[in-house]
Amino acid sequence: METAVLEAIAAAKLVSHRYEVIVVDDGSSDETARKVGRLVAANRSVRLVVHPINRGYGGALRTGIDAARMPWVLLTDSDLQFDLTEIESFLPFAGSSDLIVGYRIDRKDPIARRANAKAWNWLVRLMFALPVRDVDCAFKLIRRDLLSQLELLSSGAMISAELIARSTQAGARLTELGVHHRPRLAGEQSGASPRVIVRAFRELFRLRQVLRPLAPAR
Repeated sequence: METAVLEAIAAAKLVSHRYEVIVVDDGSSDETARKVGRLVAANRSVRLVVHPINRGYGGALRTGIDAARMPWVLLTDSDLQFDLTEIESFLPFAGSSDLIVGYRIDRKDPIARRANAKAWNWLVRLMFALPVRDVDCAFKLIRRDLLSQLELLSSGAMISAELIARSTQAGARLTELGVHHRPRLAGEQSGASPRVIVRAFRELFRLRQVLRPLAPAR
């Protein structure tokens, strides 16, 4: 976690003199809060929000969004699978976009995880006609004023698809760009957990009742 925060700080400094790094500790049982607390004490641009109990991936993401104060928000994970300095390649598109979504180039996950992700992307694109190829890529740059308009409900993995669907329905200008992907060096994959899968499908069908289909995916 400390390495992830330090990489985020370095990337932020490349593109802005004003920045914030918000860490959401989603009820973890490790020493995340203590370790990040040291970084908070050393850099007032680092902020820590702690959930006393686990609220799920979507719950953690919504907490981070609610805490954000800067005009643009980069949504990412702390598993070190992205080079956050690639945010520089997003900047030329910021003037003409409200949401810039990454897609993983040469994805480094195990083959079974890639196969599951391909099937999930196909299903979500089919049900919501999302105009992106990598729904769950954890490298999304989005305007905070757009985020403030979105009523996100998902508490699990469906949050990524919901964010894109609601943004598009709100008339957001969307751009998709490739980002390089690293092998996982930190954290644990939970995508294949039966509990996570059940929650994802439950949220998928619930949101399908709420969100009208979008324009056909490209």
